Amino acid sequence: MIHRFLIAAALLALPLSPAFAAEAEQRSINVSGSAEVKVVPDLILLDVGVESRHAQLDQAKRSNDENVAKALAFLKRSGVPDKDVQTDFISIEPTYHSDYSFTKPQIYIVRKSIGIKLSRIGDLENVLTGLLSSGVQYIHGIEFRTSQLRKHRDAARALAVQAAKEKADALAAELGVRRGPALNVSESYSGGWWRSGSRWGNGMSGGQMVQNVMQNSGGGESGDGETLSVGQISVSASVSTSFAIE
Repeated sequence: MIHRFLIAAALLALPLSPAFAAEAEQRSINVSGSAEVKVVPDLILLDVGVESRHAQLDQAKRSNDENVAKALAFLKRSGVPDKDVQTDFISIEPTYHSDYSFTKPQIYIVRKSIGIKLSRIGDLENVLTGLLSSGVQYIHGIEFRTSQLRKHRDAARALAVQAAKEKADALAAELGVRRGPALNVSESYSGGWWRSGSRWGNGMSGGQMVQNVMQNSGGGESGDGETLSVGQISVSASVSTSFAIE
């Protein structure tokens, strides 16, 4: 009797056979769902640049400082709060003759970037035009964002989950079974902004940049005379989940 009990206990302690474990794992439906919501941006981030060149370092720096000061003064007159303006890049680069004789720089290049946050979307075109007339030569980046990204991500996720459940229900119905509770789930997000940009010395001036942004964002002359449309940006969510089969 004791031997039989020990044998039974040993059998219970053995792991499940591979075939039985695989069958248990396969009693689930694995699906994914995705959704996208379109929102009108209510926040714009600008990255602009001021570049000065001169054979004398002090003159190159002085010219750059003057142009930056003009740009900052324009932004203040335009009502952009000081907290939404930041100088975030400064560089001084000496360039030499093409014979690579690193004895005396041929010219000095001084560059500064200014980061700007606009919460009044309608000011975009006037701000861009004013900056290019106030010492700015480069528009490095124009980024359209939403200040309610979390809210729109939640909405997109809810739609993605619903899509996954509907897909699982359709599969279960075709198999003649019922969808059970969710066993696991993972999520991912993308979008929430749209950006157009360039960098220093790539041949794209501020004027070209503004033109490209107008074209890419659906710009064109509208009935009320506006020539820049911010359009919409997308916020996407995806979920992958496994449902038990009942």
